[in-house]
Amino acid sequence: MQFHRPAKLFFVLGSIFITFLLMAEVTGSKWIQLNVGGLAFNLTLGVIPFPITFIVTDLLNEYYGRRGVRYLTLVGMVMIVLAYFLLQIDMHIPAVGNSPVDDHSFKVVFFNTGQVIAGSVIAYLIGQLVDIQIFHLIRKRTQNRLLWLRATGSTIFSQLLDSYVVIFVAYWGQYEFQTLNQISYTNFGYKILIAIGITPLIYASHYLIERYLGEDAHRMAEHALKEGKEEIQAYPG
Repeated sequence: MQFHRPAKLFFVLGSIFITFLLMAEVTGSKWIQLNVGGLAFNLTLGVIPFPITFIVTDLLNEYYGRRGVRYLTLVGMVMIVLAYFLLQIDMHIPAVGNSPVDDHSFKVVFFNTGQVIAGSVIAYLIGQLVDIQIFHLIRKRTQNRLLWLRATGSTIFSQLLDSYVVIFVAYWGQYEFQTLNQISYTNFGYKILIAIGITPLIYASHYLIERYLGEDAHRMAEHALKEGKEEIQAYPG
């Protein structure tokens, strides 16, 4: 069976997206500290893999349209849920006496991860759907110009919701509101700075994809733009 380049590219982008998405979920229960100008800010380790998901989401929006991103969003959600249930099974299988990681240590790490994953499913769906909508709305209004605006603009709105929803759902009742709020806005601020900082990478990725796909790149981008316009007109609200 021979796969065309657009199909190969979608497979590679999808694999990268799901890998980094799952790593963000699995490591999200660890909190780290960022020191800036003598000030210390707490945020979750899950923010480290997320910049790659920003880039991939924008590329999928650009060339595969809403349907492509929605499909991968659904697959990603299923993988997150599957990872959650696998962790639940793993935590109930006892370790042997000479295991490098004992049951207690394993549960200390992955029990909280399970809670984070459960909360992340809600935040992930909300964030992705908002990102898709804002991306194509900006794309329509700018007539397919200003790539940086639709890439960064869609990320700002989606991650504002994602950053708060995932923290409050995952840790509500375990920490004070002030702590959860501080983690949420620090995560959000970090993601926005990264989203702005990786803009050159988005342009570079577009260049490489257009080199790889050739004429298919322009055809796919035009089709994605047309599809986005049709859905916005069909559901203007």
